[in-house]
Amino acid sequence: MRTNIFIDENLLKKVMEIAGVKTKKEAVEIALREYLENHTRKNLLELKGKIMFAEDYDYKRMRAGQ
Repeated sequence: MRTNIFIDENLLKKVMEIAGVKTKKEAVEIALREYLENHTRKNLLELKGKIMFAEDYDYKRMRAGQ
């Protein structure tokens, strides 16, 4: 998808240096991926201690009908 956006040039240069990429497109894609990964991880950590699970649960055995 082609999009025109204004990005702080210094910020973009820093991302490109740290990521070791040569194009702005690569830098933006890396930044977006990392943001999504961090956000998803944060949401999972918020569930810690809130979910009950059975220690003896074995989905493979259940799929096999045992």
